[in-house]
Amino acid sequence: MPLMPLVTAGIETALNLCINESSDAQQRLARLKGKVIRVHIKELNHGLTFVFSQQIDVLAAYEGEPDCDLSLSLAVLPELKDQSNITRLIKQDKLVLEGDIQLAQSLAKLFDEAKPDVEEWLSKATGDAFAHSAVYSVKQVGQFVQQRAQRHQRHIAEVLTEEWRIAPAPLEVAHFCDQVDDVKSQAAQVEARLNALLETL
Repeated sequence: MPLMPLVTAGIETALNLCINESSDAQQRLARLKGKVIRVHIKELNHGLTFVFSQQIDVLAAYEGEPDCDLSLSLAVLPELKDQSNITRLIKQDKLVLEGDIQLAQSLAKLFDEAKPDVEEWLSKATGDAFAHSAVYSVKQVGQFVQQRAQRHQRHIAEVLTEEWRIAPAPLEVAHFCDQVDDVKSQAAQVEARLNALLETL
């Protein structure tokens, strides 16, 4: 069986389950009824189309024209909730958007409101105390892994810039940019003088 139908079925089931447990998410889903949003996710290198009715249908292929078309990475999606971020994300080439911006924001807010309450689900099967301990432990492990990854990333950056001299240090880059700006300014001054001289001839 192809992979994408499994992916879309998993996303669809999880989203609808989470939405059914959140009254805020249900209200937002009702406001999106009849809309179609296509999202090209860079990590998957594939587009997913979200069709809104009484539930969300997630499709790997869609023949019609969506109301909103997005291309982004998963990390960018939460930032769409704040409209002021959208222009910045487009300028930084982190987001390509065609269609209704408000639909993109509504989708991001719906995903935020439909976050699963893992602790609640787990407590139904194992009890409150174990569920709380398990979720807390997983969060602690996640924070530890994230801190280690950040430390490792900083170490690699230092090795590349300080020891191996493969990449320039941030101050060197800033100094180079300042020098480029100075050269541009001098070139503009020379061009202005040259134009003034030509006008007098």
